[in-house]
Amino acid sequence: MFPVRQLIRALPVLTRGIKTTAVKAGGGTYVYRGPPPAPSKKVLYTAEVMGAIMWYWILYHLFTESEHLTGEFPYPDPSLWTNEELGIPDDDDDP
Repeated sequence: MFPVRQLIRALPVLTRGIKTTAVKAGGGTYVYRGPPPAPSKKVLYTAEVMGAIMWYWILYHLFTESEHLTGEFPYPDPSLWTNEELGIPDDDDDP
């Protein structure tokens, strides 16, 4: 059997896997099994303003330049094309 002193000396080696204490000289906030800290009001207001600018830009260009989605020119009607325009040989031609 191990003497108690050897067991006590070996104990820190056995428990090095998971650390649940705050990081030393690592900066920032360490969170373990808890909610993260709330962002500041400045960060929240900046995010709201940037989101509003983004959606204004998207919706403005959607309404004023819808050609980006629908196409710049009207789509031609394929039923009006001739066989010559499509590159199809006549039915009378023998191969």
